[in-house]
Amino acid sequence: MHTMKEKISNMASSAKKHVNIGKAQLEEKLEKASASTEEQKELAHERKKAKEARAKMVLHQDKVKHLQEKMRAKQPQYLHGYGYDLDHDPTLDRDETTAPPYHHTAHPPTHGHHKY
Repeated sequence: MHTMKEKISNMASSAKKHVNIGKAQLEEKLEKASASTEEQKELAHERKKAKEARAKMVLHQDKVKHLQEKMRAKQPQYLHGYGYDLDHDPTLDRDETTAPPYHHTAHPPTHGHHKY
């Protein structure tokens, strides 16, 4: 299930990368059309290469994020709810006591289950 989610997320990121590369190519064409010197055309080409590299970098960052989400989903769930509350620090609770609400030599309360 998580692998399918990762694949879909990666496909969406890949599509976003292709859109960004397409925009960079279109912007290069527009800049080259308005450029009057060879240096301006070369500058437009270098900008396109930088934008393509940035799009590829973002794709790889997204893939890392998707892998981290997948790994986080595989963390053991048995730690929560079985006395391993990782978000709670019991040393901060000073109001509670570990002593029972009755004297330790007496019998504990019956909780309403009296036999007469």
